[in-house]
This record gives sequence, C-alpha cells and structure tokens, in this order.
Amino acid sequence: GKLIKATVEVISNPLVKNIVAVTVTTFGVDSAPVLKTGELLYPVISWACQRTTPVMDNIDKYIPLKNLFSVTGINKFSFNTINKLVWFKENRPDILDKADHFAFISSILLHKLTGKFVTETTMAGTSMLTGSKTRNFSQEIFQSIGVENKFPEMVESGQVMGYVTKVAAARTGIPSGIPVVAAGHDTQFAIFGSGAGINEPVLSSGTWEILMVRTPNIQLDDKAFKAGITTEFDAIPGIYNPGIQWLGSGILEWIKKSFYADVMNDPDIYDVMIGDAEAVDDSNVEVNSGFLSGQGLINNLNISTQRGEIYKAALYALSQQTKTGLKLLEQSCGFKAKSLLVVGGGAKNRLWNELRAKALGLPVKTVTQMETTVLGAAMFAFFGAGIYQSAEEARRMFAINRG
Repeated sequence: GKLIKATVEVISNPLVKNIVAVTVTTFGVDSAPVLKTGELLYPVISWACQRTTPVMDNIDKYIPLKNLFSVTGINKFSFNTINKLVWFKENRPDILDKADHFAFISSILLHKLTGKFVTETTMAGTSMLTGSKTRNFSQEIFQSIGVENKFPEMVESGQVMGYVTKVAAARTGIPSGIPVVAAGHDTQFAIFGSGAGINEPVLSSGTWEILMVRTPNIQLDDKAFKAGITTEFDAIPGIYNPGIQWLGSGILEWIKKSFYADVMNDPDIYDVMIGDAEAVDDSNVEVNSGFLSGQGLINNLNISTQRGEIYKAALYALSQQTKTGLKLLEQSCGFKAKSLLVVGGGAKNRLWNELRAKALGLPVKTVTQMETTVLGAAMFAFFGAGIYQSAEEARRMFAINRG
C-alpha cells in the first residue's frame, strides 16, 4: 500500500514525463513462497529475523560451510536465503510443497507490475544457492539441503521481462504497456551507479558499511573465507563484486541516542556531533567497533570525557576498519587501490571522510548524487528500453559528479 501510494505521488508530479521503462531494485536475500498468482503463502522472512540463526549455525549437517563458500562465494550470514529454505523444510514443509515459486522481494514486485515471475541474477547471487563459476543456481546445493528449486527462471539485469499490465497501471498511475526491466540487489546497482571502474573500490556507507570492488579476479579459498569476504555477481556478466561488511552508521546512531538525547530533535544534529568531534584535541578515548559480535568497547573514559571524544573515536575506529578491509580485498583480488569512492549516507560526513583518507593514505572521493542504487538501476532500465546500446553506454551519458 505504501509503495503504491509513493508511486502514485511520483507519477503525478508534473516533472515526471515520458516514462520509457520501469525497474525494481531492493535488498537481497529476503524471499517468500508464493503461488503462480502472486499470492504469498507465508510472510517474507526478513533479514533481521533471528529464526534462521540456528539454521546457519548447523548448516554443516546438510553441506559443509566451507564447501558452500567454495561453490557460492557467499560467507556465513544467518540471513542468507539458503537458511530460509532450510527453515521451511524443517518447520513448514507443507508450505514448500504447496508453493509454485520461492521468490525474492524484487521478483514479487516485478510480478505485481507484469503478471510474470523471474529471478534477476544479482538477487540470486546473494542467496548462497548459486555457483560463482556458472552464474546460475547450483543443483548440487539444492540436492544437499533436500529442497526443490522453485525459483523462477533467471534473467540478467537490463532484460525486458514484461510490460505494465492494465491492473498495475490503474493502481500505480504508470502507463500500461511500459517495459518492465529486470534489476535486483541494491548493492550491485549502487556500485555501478557510482561510476566505479574495474579495481576501483567503493564503500557503501550506511547502517552497514560494505566495501566492494568490481573485478574479474576472485579467490574462494580458505583464506578468503576466514577473512569474511563475500563474492556476489556484478550486474555485468564476467565481473564479480567481492566485499567485506561491518556495522557502520548503526554504531554512530547508538552514540547519537546515548549521548545526544538533548538535541535529538535538532535538524542539524549531525552537524552538532561533527562540530563536537572537530573541537576535540588529542584524546585517549578508544572505541572497539565490534558491537555486533558483543565485543564493542569504549576505553579510557574519565570524569572529564566529552561526548565529542567518543564520537570521534568511533569514526576513527570505523576508518581503521576500512583500512583493514581494503588490505584484505587487495590481497584476495590482486589489485592495488589508488583511491576510495564512498557512497551512501556516510559519504556526507566530512570528518569521517577526512579520517578515512588519513587511515588509508589515499584520496577519498564521493559521489554527489543522492541515491546511486536508483541511478544504477535506471541505467539498466534505459538500456533495456533501447535508449542506449548497453548499461555502460547509459552510464557514460550520465553526469556522475565526484567530490
């Protein structure tokens, strides 16, 4: 309902003219069993749901975790789609039997627009169910977990998979007959929309920080596994997106709530926090950023410690995490970074960018466009609509400004 309302509002804007295509980009892994009519048989199991944690912890009873990594390139995360399928197998096999498809959120939304089900490649690549070398679902994995592959047929980004139906047009305001172009996982389109070239690392900085690089070279060995590297499919075939992630702005939001309650309603609260940190001289305060694993610490507090010291120490710790992550990616993929491109909400924090540059000893560049995920998906939509001959040509035609 909210998505339809937002679409109607956008379409009714006088500035919106000459719509040539529609596409959908969403967060990956989240999925649900559906009928061919599009009816959900069970609510989408969110990435934040903890019911799949014990499934991932015990996945070895179906297939060794290291074997899974060597095939899929995806590391151990409880929200991986494979865990949702196993949960259904163990708890609601009746639902799996009844389902016509197991579909990602993007697939469900594409169906609502066109009446057709497909699976876009970059979405599938987040699932821990695909083969890195085949760029398709792995029958070996489905056999290992004892679940039938009911995902819709695979299509590449930029492929026209249908057209807006009259029913969808009536509900959304999008003209019927408009081509609907496949797009998928938000991270892949953010890195493409940023203008990143091959071996140019990109840090998507938000609640999570995801450091990725577009490269044809990947390693799926034990060293990459232990380093926490996850390798997803790039939106362009033949290219991969190895990456490492950690909790980023989520930590800073905790600091905001914990130490800046008196200015929570100030629209300039982030400027206040940055100003406090910039006013800090040398400080002994240290932050261990492992909050997600229960290892988060704030050290060397005393009666005179100011909140700006804690905030600055957190920015410094996260910048050091970026340095560590980049070294691991360079070693695994065989490249040497010449700069770092930062996108997302965290790219707006000037002090954080300064600390990143200092930690890395490299230039830190930002993209002035507000939303590179949507921008990247739009490039593929233009390609699919035939406006440009390729997504790369569409990207060249956009003015991607870097700061």
